[in-house]
Amino acid sequence: MTGDDEQLQVEKVIERMITRYPSLSPVDIEHIVRTVHKRLAESRVRDFIPLLVERAARRDLAAREAAESVG
Repeated sequence: MTGDDEQLQVEKVIERMITRYPSLSPVDIEHIVRTVHKRLAESRVRDFIPLLVERAARRDLAAREAAESVG
């Protein structure tokens, strides 16, 4: 996977998360996804980065959504 392909896939993750979590701010969602992506910047094997980003972002966003619905 090239860097451009990876960036495109991360953009698609952002779009999916915005659709999946409509109660959260799109700006916050993008920030979380990009933060997760940055954490994986040093990974040598890049093929699964978009999948790992999506899984971690989904976990973080679900926790945030739950916290906002309680508070």
